[in-house]
Amino acid sequence: MGHLKQAAIGFRVHSGWAAVVAVCVDRGAPVVLARQRVHLVETFTYEFRQPYHTAEKMLEGQAREFISRMRTESRRLAYRAVQELESRTQEQGVKLTRCGLLLASGRPLPVLEKILASHALIHTADGELFREALLRASARRRLRDFTIKEKELLDRAGQVFRAKPNELMRRVTELGRPFGAPWSQDEKFATLAAWLALAAPSKSISRS
Repeated sequence: MGHLKQAAIGFRVHSGWAAVVAVCVDRGAPVVLARQRVHLVETFTYEFRQPYHTAEKMLEGQAREFISRMRTESRRLAYRAVQELESRTQEQGVKLTRCGLLLASGRPLPVLEKILASHALIHTADGELFREALLRASARRRLRDFTIKEKELLDRAGQVFRAKPNELMRRVTELGRPFGAPWSQDEKFATLAAWLALAAPSKSISRS
């Protein structure tokens, strides 16, 4: 084996945690190398998992400080998780080079006061804080990122891998069998995101 096979990690993010799957491609077929659920907050309670919901009840200065503290914490935990997956894949003789991340709506967020005045934006901002932590961690580990809106995932994967969505889902369901539970839609979508990241052309390196 002259050069190491490349792998990607896929993320599907929730409030305060993410489903993470590492994938490589062997003879054209995806192989799952590792699967875990990563906590992106130290204390796994609603208060910290939903930082903007919590900040909504605070005075503005306090809110700003709390969000900033949670952002720092989630970045630290995201970085540790990416690093750990890097060494786990390396032990399997594979080099982690990319990440695939599922986005929600992808609308840019306004300033804090405007976010805290809108329940829909609060919800979006909670997810974005944790997505941003994972993208930043991946960039710090020099992984090339590939992002896609969740609602476009199956269509895009279907085009790239020339398969119908239900056939793709059947394949990723099979891939998780050796790992046992949890292998839910979270892990399946994270797997597809990682597999797509590996299929994405190399030239468009995103500058973040």
